[in-house]
Formats: sequence, C-alpha cells, structure tokens
Amino acid sequence: MKTINKISFNDIESIPQLVKDFLNQTIEGFENKIFSLDNFSNQIHLKKDSFSKEQRNILSDAFEKQLAGLSLSSEQEENLENLKLPNTFTITTGHQLNLFSGPVFFVYKILQTIKTCTYLKENFPDFNFVPVYWMASEDHDFVEINHFKTENNYYETNEKSGGPVGRIEINDTYFITEFEKEFKDSVFGTELILMLKEAYKVGNTLTQAIQILVNRIFSEFGLLILDGDSKELKEQIKDVFKDELLHFSLQKTSKEKVNFLTEKYGKVQVNPREINLFYLSETRDRIDFNGQKYIVVDTNIQFTEEEILSELENHPERFSPNALMRPVYQEKVLPNLAYIGGNAEIMYWLELKDYFSKVNIPFPILIPRNSMLFLKEKTLGKIEKLDLKIEDFFQNFTVITNHKILEDNTILKLLEEKEELLVKNFNQLKVSAETTEKSFGNMVKAEEVRQLKSFKRMKKRLLHAEKIKQSELLERLENLFMDVHPSKTWQERVYNFSVFFSDYGYSWLENCLEEMVVQDSKLIIVAI
Repeated sequence: MKTINKISFNDIESIPQLVKDFLNQTIEGFENKIFSLDNFSNQIHLKKDSFSKEQRNILSDAFEKQLAGLSLSSEQEENLENLKLPNTFTITTGHQLNLFSGPVFFVYKILQTIKTCTYLKENFPDFNFVPVYWMASEDHDFVEINHFKTENNYYETNEKSGGPVGRIEINDTYFITEFEKEFKDSVFGTELILMLKEAYKVGNTLTQAIQILVNRIFSEFGLLILDGDSKELKEQIKDVFKDELLHFSLQKTSKEKVNFLTEKYGKVQVNPREINLFYLSETRDRIDFNGQKYIVVDTNIQFTEEEILSELENHPERFSPNALMRPVYQEKVLPNLAYIGGNAEIMYWLELKDYFSKVNIPFPILIPRNSMLFLKEKTLGKIEKLDLKIEDFFQNFTVITNHKILEDNTILKLLEEKEELLVKNFNQLKVSAETTEKSFGNMVKAEEVRQLKSFKRMKKRLLHAEKIKQSELLERLENLFMDVHPSKTWQERVYNFSVFFSDYGYSWLENCLEEMVVQDSKLIIVAI
C-alpha cells in the first residue's frame, strides 16, 4: 500500500460549499470551532468548567455497565479509569448500527477519532483524551441499516422492525452463510467470518452485535462504545427535554441560523420541528402538540401537559432525541471537545450553535472527517495511460470526458477559429451600427446571438459524432470512472470494510490510521 495523493476538500467539486466555507473560516461565529490547537486549548477550559464530578461518575458507571459483557483491552481499562479524572476529555464520532458496519467510512470515522486523541495527547500532555463511538441505537429506520455491499455481492438481513433498531433481536443469519462463500478463501477471510458469527448470533440485539464487532476491531486502540438508549444518561437531559416540550426551544432558538444557512446555501440539512423528540413504546414515534394535548404520531397515545411531564420525570428513557436534539444530548452527558462526522452531519450541527448557548452546553469543535480511496495499481495504470490525473475524477467528469473526446480535434479547432473571427467581425459591425438608427443596432446584436447559437449547436453535434466514432475511448473512460466511483458515488459510501480487510487484515487498519490527517479535511488516495 502506498499513498499517492491527499486532496484538500477545497479542491473537490462535490464537497458542499457550506463545508468549504466552514473550513475556510468564512462563516461568522464559527471561527473558533474548527481544528486548531488554540481552539482545543480554549475548548478544554470551557468543558472543564461545565462538566461536573457527578456527571463523570454517572458516565463512568454507564460505560462500565454497558461494556461489562465485552473483553476489554488494557488501553480501554485505562481510559475508563481516566474518565473519572477532571483532566480527561472525549473526542466523539457517531454512526448508525449498520449491518457489519455498513459502508467503510464507518471505520474511517472511528480511526480518525482515535488518531485525534493521540495527536491531542502529544500537544496537551497534562490532559487525557478518550475516543468514543456513540451508537445511534434509537434510530428506527431499519431499511437504512439492514445491508452492506462488497465488490461482488449485496448482503441483507430481514427482521421485524419499527422501534429502536438497537433493540431488534437477530433471527435471520442467512447472510452469514452467503458471506462465508465469498470470503472463505481470502487471506483474512476466516477472521472476517469469525467476526460476523461472533457479533450476529441468533438472539443478540443489533446493539450487542455492533458492540461486539466494534470492540473486536478497535479495542487495542482504547476506543469506548456508548449507547445513548440509557435511563441513567437521559436523567441528565430531562430539563432540556422538558423545555423542548413546553416551549419548542430548539426550533425558536435556531431559527436565525437556519434562515441564514437557507438563504446563503439554498437549504439546511435537517429542518427543526416544533418538538424534536420521539416517544418510545413498541415503536419510535414523533411527539406533536395540537394546542391542547401531546400526540404520539401514528399511535393512540396522548398526554396532557401534566401527564407528559410526569412521564418524562419518571421514565426519561421513553423519550428519544431526533437528529437535531441528539447532538445536544451527546454533549450534555460527555466531557466532549470535538465531534468528527461526515459533511451532512457537520452541516446540521452548524444549525445548533445558538441553541447550545441557550441550554448552556459548550458547542464542540467540528471536524469534517477524512475520506479514503483505495485503488488497484492496474486502475492507476489505466488512468496514467489516458494522460489523466486522479484529481480529474473528483471534478466534473462529464467535462473531463468531453475534453478528452475532442482533444486535438481539427474540426473543433476550425470551429473555434471561425467563431472567434465571427465575434471579432460583429464587434466591428456593432460599433458602426451604433452610429445609425437604434433598431438596426438591436438587429445586429440579435443576429450575432443567432449565429453564435449555431456554432454552439455545431460543437454539440460534433461532440455527439465523436462519441460515436470514439466509442471505445468513451467506454474506457466510463469504466474507469466506475472503477473509481462504484455505483457512481464515492467508494467509501459503497463497499464494506471487508473488501480491504480480506486481503490485508489489521495492517490495513494500521495503514489507514497512519495516513489519516487529523488537522485537515482531505481525500486520501492509496494504491493497493
């Protein structure tokens, strides 16, 4: 494995402009929330002053309870002990409970979280930094998480769903049998199959499965795994939930930021609701207010104000934050300094800064995670043979393809020369036309537009003709694009980690960790 390029997010066309502006510190109010040692120094003091010893004890107990059934490494044990100390802080990433971890960027997020802790310890030796993976166990969209893909196959499991996915018990394990057929002869195939069988035993919940899998992969790095579906943890957020039920505070307080982001960038990632909470029963359903009662949507459950506040007081575990409230819950119960997430996550966190101030919780540093791309030497050779660069595949590839098809085309060169001459002649004609009647001058301008449109049509038809003539080249370009972008999207959003682990095992993880760039957001391209 050899890293061949690290491309800044600023140089990639498909990275959202909002993320680029955030990284470039051009969004007012967020300058101190990007990655820098000065910002981390400030964040340490903010969090130290706002996170109590009692909160640390509650968190420590929650971790020990949740991790009790797992075999912990000495690094994890040390991190658990350190969490009780006032000089210990967390760096967090979160993700859904995708089957066998889902797309490979799940692994990249966690590795960057781990490496960020190492980097901070080197720069702030008087403090401890603990990497945390927050499980989105309360999500209820099972279809989003019940599958994963390899280069050759699509695997899924079918279970009864509707409530929090973390509570779903595993019964359908046919996908393991199929997976075994694909990977039994791979170098590290046996290790993968054992991982899968250990995690996805019949009777395990999806929460348990992900705990087992993630712990097996990352325990030696000291990673701690936290499930927010916890009464003890939700006890701490009751006041925030109560305020949300009574005053719709998140929507009201974030309105200015949401309006600003919508006006400047066209839309926001997630629109706040009046009440940004769900109610957990057999299912997970949104809470709404009809002016008189609190309605649990799609159920017969209703509460008066007094009843719902009593329910919250006695059973906080039955209330579940939505995508916008979850960051607030997370930052309330963790001594957290920074959140590492994908672009979409960063974009909805940005909506919440004013609300964090309102509920008196320090807003964390936000880190758009690194992306990684592993390409075979054979693919890189084909790219080089066509005189292309890997960066070209992260620009407008249609433009790149069209340029390649018409490269050194004599007809196009002639058309452009004649078009240039036409513009020159019309410029002369327009100068003379201005000396006569206005309508004649307008006619000259209109005629120029008409004739230039003809040149545009001719170039378009020439491209079409050349694509037919050079169909073999076009097919090679299209196939190369699919090699780089399987399913026409980024590789990391399609393939499962098993695609790479099967050939390289834990050394692949070590290589990813080594190449991660914690200070900047980059696409890291590695030859294999």
